Amino acid sequence: MLQQMYPQVFHEYSYELNKDMQFAAAHFVPHEEAGSCQNIHGHTYFVNITVAGDELDESGFLVNFQLLKKIVSGQFDHTLLNDHTNVFNDQNPNDFPTTEVVARKIYEMIQTHLDTLTNKPKCLQVFVRETPTSYVVYRPKKVKKHG
Repeated sequence: MLQQMYPQVFHEYSYELNKDMQFAAAHFVPHEEAGSCQNIHGHTYFVNITVAGDELDESGFLVNFQLLKKIVSGQFDHTLLNDHTNVFNDQNPNDFPTTEVVARKIYEMIQTHLDTLTNKPKCLQVFVRETPTSYVVYRPKKVKKHG
């Protein structure tokens, strides 16, 4: 059954894995231009993570689905995102828990883990839906190789 369509990432890897998950969390944006979002409010966030690579690990996985869910939902579900001071910084506008920053931080958390794996998969995209009508897609910039 098709649950959701996501923007596609075009790549040349052999394998692509997508993991859908959701978590319920509250947050606030501590900035005067945030309007009513300065007040604590909650969402059920829907997240899709796209991981790709050319090699499978010794168990035949590109990456374990359960591990991806644990990294994201396991940390954020039923919490106040602003309380995750190791992830979000209420003093830095680039680290307020806006949907854009949530998507980027999820990418950073996932890629940090992927970098420890011997098969070196890459997180290509993180999709975060905050409401039925609003979502963000985060894709890391491609590093240009000089040579």
